[in-house]
Order: sequence, then structure tokens, then C-alpha cells
Amino acid sequence: MKIIEYVTLNNEVKMPILGFGVYQIPQEETKQAVLDAIDTGYRLIDTAQSYFNEKEVGEAIAECGVPREELFITTKVWIENYGYDKCRKSVFESLEKLNLDYIDLVLLHQPFADYYGAYRAIEELYEEGLVKAIGVSNFYPDRITDICLFGRKIIPAVNQIECNPLNAQYTAQENMEKYGITTSAWAPFGEGLKGMFTNETLVNIGKKYNKTAAQVILRWLIQRKIVINCKTTHKERMIENFEVFDFTLTDEDMSEIKALDDSTSLFFDHTDPSMVEWFDEMVEVKKKQQRADLEQKKGKMN
Repeated sequence: MKIIEYVTLNNEVKMPILGFGVYQIPQEETKQAVLDAIDTGYRLIDTAQSYFNEKEVGEAIAECGVPREELFITTKVWIENYGYDKCRKSVFESLEKLNLDYIDLVLLHQPFADYYGAYRAIEELYEEGLVKAIGVSNFYPDRITDICLFGRKIIPAVNQIECNPLNAQYTAQENMEKYGITTSAWAPFGEGLKGMFTNETLVNIGKKYNKTAAQVILRWLIQRKIVINCKTTHKERMIENFEVFDFTLTDEDMSEIKALDDSTSLFFDHTDPSMVEWFDEMVEVKKKQQRADLEQKKGKMN
């Protein structure tokens, strides 16, 4: 039996602290990757409408043989589906693609457009029992405070943000804890940028425990009570990432890692207007590619 640790959200729902994310995994590889992750021991699977692979995640869930109640499934509503009516409709579409009766956690993916209306929709879906917990993603401290004070009946349970040793988000986490919100990390390894896997501090700490720099990063996040979403299509890497419950970092280790933080995103600044435009363009490009792939498949069938 694999060890699985949980965090308890502000509505008493228990969420696995270590999960498997399917961002940028191609549709044709998603189902097997999720099956491998579940077989490894992962019980949290994180997808999104804008990943265009909810259907394949659903197929893996249906075939994995693990009871539904043991799995924790997260998806995220994309910006174009914001506003009350569109958001509500899109979550029902996600339920259909995932082939589920309920979703464990639904997040609003970005802090743009009519997120007030979208949040009202997921609040209602939560009250109807179709969603077990709700939250947001990529909301900076000012935006998370805004939604907590002015835009909701229900405090978000989770805010999923970029979090890694070079962008550690200590201030953001402290602000969220004030409202009882759990921090969830995407890009815990920073996609290997700036030599993350060969960082001298992380490598040297790992040597003390016979662990890799990646395992040290995961352990550092776990000890901060941050939920993690790891992505890989290689089962041996899934297994390695899961082997982080058998050691504990010291206070000195934690302090050394804290010193690596420069509080700068490795990817993008949500306050930069050009990045807001990029988010919109990125999804449109994906849609066009998806349509082209579908037409190509139809052509081959004919």
C-alpha cells in the first residue's frame, strides 16, 4: 500500500497533497499517462478545459479499477467560459467529458474577464453537490483578497499558483492562509529552467537523504502543506516523484531552500497586458490545431 498524505480543505474535504497533472500531455498519450500515475499510487489527477484532454482523463478513470471515491479529480474553467451561464454550461460539459457524476474540485483558471459571474456559477454547482470543492488559479494576493471580500458566498478552498524554489510564494501563501485557502503548486520544478535540477543547494541537500533535487523540491512543498501537481509521461519518473514520504527536511534545509527565492515568475506576469493577450491567443491556436487534427482524421477515414 503506497503512502498517501492529505490536506484538509476549508470545507473539510480531504485532498491528496501530491497529484498528477496533465498539462501539455498530448491527447493520444493522456489516457496511458493517467493509468500509469494511478497505478503508481497517485489519487489526485489535475486537468483543465484548456488542456483539451478531459475526455482522455475520463477514459483512464473509467478503466483504472480504483473506486471513484478514492480519486480526487480537479478541472479548471477557461476564461472564454466565464460569466454565470457560460461557466455553468461548461462545467456540465466537463462532467460529460470526464464521464463523472461529480468533480472533486473546480477552479477558475485565470484572474481575467467575468470571474465574479463564473464564481457564482461554481458556488451553485457546489451547493447542488455536483462539485465537492471550488477555488481559483493564478489569482495574485490582491485578486484572491478581492474574491474573498467582495465576490463570493463561499471562500475559495484552493488557489493554484506557480510555486517552486525560485518563486516560492511565501507572501501569497501567508495571505491565503489568513482566509483558510490551501495553496496548490503548478510547475513545482519550474520545468527545469535556470538549472533547477542541478541547483547546488538542492543537490547537496538531496545527497544527505539519497534523494534527487526534484525529490527535495517536492518534500519542501509538502512540508509547507502545499498541494503539488507533477507532470511526466515516464512511469519511472512518476515513481521517483512519489517516493518523497520517507524522509523529512530539517529546519536548516528549509531555510537554505528559502534563500533561493527571488520572488520572480519563471514564466509570465499576469499583470503584463501582452501576457493577457497571449493567454487568449494560446487557446485559439490550440483550438485551430484540434480542428485541423480532426479534419485530418476524417480525411484518412474517408
